[in-house]
Amino acid sequence: MRLFPMGLITLLAALVLLLMSWQLSTTGNFAQNISSLFETNWQSNASVTFSLTWWPRLFTTLLCGAALAVAGVLMQQVLRNPIASPSTLGVASGASFSLMLATIYAPWLIELSHSLVALAGGLITMGLVFALSWRRALSPTIVVISGLVINLYFSAFSTVLLMLNQEKLSGLMIWGAGSLVQTGWDNVSYLFPRIIAAVIVAFIFLKPLSLLELTESGAKSLGVSLAKLRFVCLGLAVLLTSWVVASVGVIGFIGLAAPAITRLAGIHRLVPKLITSMIIGALLLTLADLLVQKLPGIMAMVIQTGAATAALGAPLMLWLLPKLSIRSQTQVETVLTRHVNQVKRLHKTAILWACGALIIGLFIFSTISIQSNGWQWLVLSGDWSMLEWRLPRLITALLAGAMLAIAGTIIQRLSGNPMASPEVIGISSGTAIGLIVALYAGLATSTIGLYLGGLLGALATMLLIILLNKKSGFQPERVLLTGVAITALMNAIQSLILAGGDPRSYEFLAWLSGSTYYVTVDTLLPLLIITVVLTCVAFVFSKWLDILPLGQATASALGIRTASSRLILLFLAACLTVAATLVVGPLSFIGLMAPHLARLFGFSRAKEHLIAAALVGGFLMLLSDWLGRQWLYPQEIPAGMVASIIGGLYLMWGLRRL
Repeated sequence: MRLFPMGLITLLAALVLLLMSWQLSTTGNFAQNISSLFETNWQSNASVTFSLTWWPRLFTTLLCGAALAVAGVLMQQVLRNPIASPSTLGVASGASFSLMLATIYAPWLIELSHSLVALAGGLITMGLVFALSWRRALSPTIVVISGLVINLYFSAFSTVLLMLNQEKLSGLMIWGAGSLVQTGWDNVSYLFPRIIAAVIVAFIFLKPLSLLELTESGAKSLGVSLAKLRFVCLGLAVLLTSWVVASVGVIGFIGLAAPAITRLAGIHRLVPKLITSMIIGALLLTLADLLVQKLPGIMAMVIQTGAATAALGAPLMLWLLPKLSIRSQTQVETVLTRHVNQVKRLHKTAILWACGALIIGLFIFSTISIQSNGWQWLVLSGDWSMLEWRLPRLITALLAGAMLAIAGTIIQRLSGNPMASPEVIGISSGTAIGLIVALYAGLATSTIGLYLGGLLGALATMLLIILLNKKSGFQPERVLLTGVAITALMNAIQSLILAGGDPRSYEFLAWLSGSTYYVTVDTLLPLLIITVVLTCVAFVFSKWLDILPLGQATASALGIRTASSRLILLFLAACLTVAATLVVGPLSFIGLMAPHLARLFGFSRAKEHLIAAALVGGFLMLLSDWLGRQWLYPQEIPAGMVASIIGGLYLMWGLRRL
């Protein structure tokens, strides 16, 4: 083992011991607090506290950190991808979602075995990932992308459950942020034998796993069954993750960070890599938890360790992206890139028919709905006062869908990336982070303040995406991973806010999920003006969108300044995204679906592509808002969540057809 890894482990261990000594000495007698590990002095409050909470928390943290590190090493080795981890493959979110479902609809399952419920969720998640990527022999890149899509999908469903069951799931908000608070030794006795057994099994498979560092053909020639090996090792990683999630909640970052730090320290042989990663993972999580405990006053109660580590994990993932080697699959024909070969022209008559269909849809969706006495049509009931609430939100959803569709069309045409959209590559999440900062810093005293905060967040995200992906030529898989890292950061911030119990958190959650509840005629008018202005500007620059995809040389020969024109179009896409995100939240997938559907219809010229995408996007959001009101009546699902559920299905269907 090299000197640097030993020095790193020694440094982490020294910091952990220093913080431990500090906490042991600041509360009561140091020697008594140490002895409380072996024998409890029931006459001393400090001894009881340390015996039943502090020491169990320390050992639970060490076990969880080691377990997540082993899961991360297994996933990264099997998939040959340094970005793979329990959080990026959706295992943690699947386990969390299953526990939410059981808490609401089958609490007896929680009483029977919460670990089995979490395990079932993790296994179902990996089953979906396998199903989406099996046709490509569990290709590492496809597995990771499938996991990221599943992760976003379960996050959308979890947000819906939180909104519809706020009282039942209030405790799960803290647990979901990764709470390591202990009230006894139950978790230690539960985790210790299971993790030891799993680690022993992992060591048994280390020899065939090390052969995966060869090419696939080389590993097969040595008698390794790749599909079986991947299945067993990924299943073992799912087990470890599910046990941790069932015990302490969702903890990101560690499964990604510990193997990454080990690899960057120069350790490449599998046995020392696994041992070192376990030690680093245990020490990293323990260090983070000890630091969280030392936060002053209320902050130590509000900030959960899992959310804090997730917030650190997103920057690490962004830092690792330039070092990531992914074989480009941009030439692979998929449902997401396959379009009608015959180019169609969008005539004025067709546009008028489409607009007429939108108006008819607006009339139908605003007049037909489920009420307490069944389906009602306002034409027959005569209760036209309902339009005062329904029409503004439906029109708002339509406008937001059109803006996201136009933004997605601009981004896809500029990047040549069929996976690009404001939601998928992280621009919408960057907008959300800017809005959150503006809202909680007291800078958003008006709609203009919110818009500026969101615009700054979107521009900063776009700049980050350009810097991280310029050298790779904006490779689709790499751009997608960048967006997922930014979305992970937003989810970490969301977890911190929800776990904090701030009264504004539920309003923030409603906005984040894409609710149009609060739209009125007064707020509709500014959005209508912004939509008209930005849409007109997009059509003014439509010639650029036809020429720029042809390449820099062609564009320059035709008199277009490529650098400035790209910046202007990206700024326009950011403005469209911010205006729409303020209404329908950051995850709707409309910006991904609408441009694809428009091209599937045969509209590939820029102006026709923009018009068709805007019409499709507007209709999809209109339908999503109406479905959200009818689906679980009298409860409502926000339009953005319905759109993300539809969009997630479309994206998974596309991946399945790879």
